[in-house]
Amino acid sequence: MPRPPLPPFTAATAAQKTRLAEDAWNSRDPASVSLGYTPDSRWRNRAECLTGRAAIEAFLIRKWAREHEYRLIKEVWTFAGNRIAVRFAYEWKDADGAWFRSYGNENWEFGGDGLMSRRIASINDLPIAEADRKFHWPIGRRPDDHPGLTELGL
Repeated sequence: MPRPPLPPFTAATAAQKTRLAEDAWNSRDPASVSLGYTPDSRWRNRAECLTGRAAIEAFLIRKWAREHEYRLIKEVWTFAGNRIAVRFAYEWKDADGAWFRSYGNENWEFGGDGLMSRRIASINDLPIAEADRKFHWPIGRRPDDHPGLTELGL
């Protein structure tokens, strides 16, 4: 089933695709998130390489089991044809209550149906004090009036 917006992307549709991805990840629903990827999608996330929706779903289950209070913001860096590059930051705390802000870049490639066929993510974690958190909306979708990365100085 097609997942609009479809490539080739414009500035508006790349931004829309990025926000839809952000919203999906902020749902923290691994089964739902995995449906945005082709059945044979290939990922590199940090040093881990994955292939296929089942592997992606299993990865996301593990991820959100250890990253509590997860909140994510994505922003388009550039786009061309069927590819979008984004930068992102997310905040989370571990089982001991220590807070982190993870920064990264993703390169995305889409099929003609709008499903992501490849995702390459590079991510760094920065320990932060709880008082230094910037993402304070309730768990779930980031409100439309919440600042993005640029507005937050990230």
